[in-house]
Amino acid sequence: MKIMTILASSIVIFFSHAGDNYSVGNIEVGNTKIVADYISEITGADQYEIVTHKYDGMAYTPLINLAKEEANKGELPPYEGEAPDLSKYDTVFIGGPIWWGTYPQVMFTLFKDINLDGKTVIPFTTHEGSGLANTVQDVKKAFPKANVKHGFAIYGHEVRTGRAKVEKWLKGLGY
Repeated sequence: MKIMTILASSIVIFFSHAGDNYSVGNIEVGNTKIVADYISEITGADQYEIVTHKYDGMAYTPLINLAKEEANKGELPPYEGEAPDLSKYDTVFIGGPIWWGTYPQVMFTLFKDINLDGKTVIPFTTHEGSGLANTVQDVKKAFPKANVKHGFAIYGHEVRTGRAKVEKWLKGLGY
């Protein structure tokens, strides 16, 4: 008798910033984490949170100034731990806030350490007016052999009451 292991086919990779955030003030759980949790609850996807303590405790204005400087210099801040093993996943949701027109630079650090060739990649963002910004193009550039979908964007100030919007988006993707 052969025993089969059923592996999860989806994972949500995300970076989220708690603390001082634009429009929503000082929050204990970051906006993107809330959306990532909705996605996992609805789809059963596993999660990998990109963690860095570089931005801990920073007020909003110094944080965005640092983010702009990192983006302009192409700086790749380190993240904690090891990159996830993505071999058992066929769909990868990638989410983060929009900082200066794209994901935070720490996400690009992780992108250099993972391979998404042949996988379906679905970007999502939290923002206060930027929508998906350049994330779809940036993900396509980082992973040219992945099947990158259009993605989803939600206002940060809407995430705490926006589960229905996430459900509608995921339903449109077949979940």
